[in-house]
Amino acid sequence: MNRRMLGTAVASGRDGDVLLFMIDAQSPLGEKDREIIQFLQESKGVPFLVINKIDLVKKEMLLPIIDRYRRLHPFEKIIPISAVTGEGVDILLDEILNYVPESPPYFPEDMMTDQTERFLVSEIIRENVIRQSYQEVPYSTAVTIEEFKETPERNLVVIRGTIHVERDSQKKIVIGKGGQRLKKIGEEARKEIQDLLGTRIFLELWVNVEKKWTHDPRALDRLGYSTAGPSKLR
Repeated sequence: MNRRMLGTAVASGRDGDVLLFMIDAQSPLGEKDREIIQFLQESKGVPFLVINKIDLVKKEMLLPIIDRYRRLHPFEKIIPISAVTGEGVDILLDEILNYVPESPPYFPEDMMTDQTERFLVSEIIRENVIRQSYQEVPYSTAVTIEEFKETPERNLVVIRGTIHVERDSQKKIVIGKGGQRLKKIGEEARKEIQDLLGTRIFLELWVNVEKKWTHDPRALDRLGYSTAGPSKLR
C-alpha cells in the first residue's frame, strides 16, 4: 500500500506547479528519500523542501539537515514548519501562492469536491475509526460501502459499510468491550454524514478481518488502492 500511495504522489507531482517534499526533522536521511528525490528531476514543478516537526528538535539541528538535502537536489525553497504549533505554515502557504499561476476556475464556486458521496462517507467512517482507536489501529483500516440507499419520501439514507482490518486483535479493538467503541464510531460518523448529506441517516457497520490486505495487490485493488505511478518504486 505504501508503494502505491507513493507512486500516486510521484505521478501527480510530474504535472504540478509546485512540488512539496516533506521530511520529518527527527528522521535520518534514508535510501527511500534518495529514491524519491531522483523522481523530482522528472517534475516540472518548483521543488520545495518542507522540514516538519521542528518543534521536536533543537534549532541548531536544522542547518545540517538543510545542507544534507541541498547537496542532493537544488530545492527552490527550504521551509521549516511545525504542523502542530503552526510555526512556518503561513510562510509556506505564502510561498506556494507566489509560484502558483492564476487561472480560470475549473469547477463551479459552490462545488467543494469532485469525489462521490459514497467515497466521502467511507472516508468519514475511516476517520472516526482512526480517531477512536488511533494508537492501536493506525494504517491498517479500509472502509467499503456495501449499500447506499436513498429514500427521499422518508428523508432518509440507509448506509451499510464494512470496516476492514488485518488482524483479529484489531477487530476486537475496533469493536471494543461490549461493542461500545464500534457504537461510538457509528454515532460520530453518522452525525458527520448527516451534516454532509443534509438528511437523516441510518448507518450500520460491520468489522471484517482480511489478513495482510495492505500487502495483497488484489485486495488493494478491491478496496480502492489502485496501481499508480512509476513501477520502479520498490
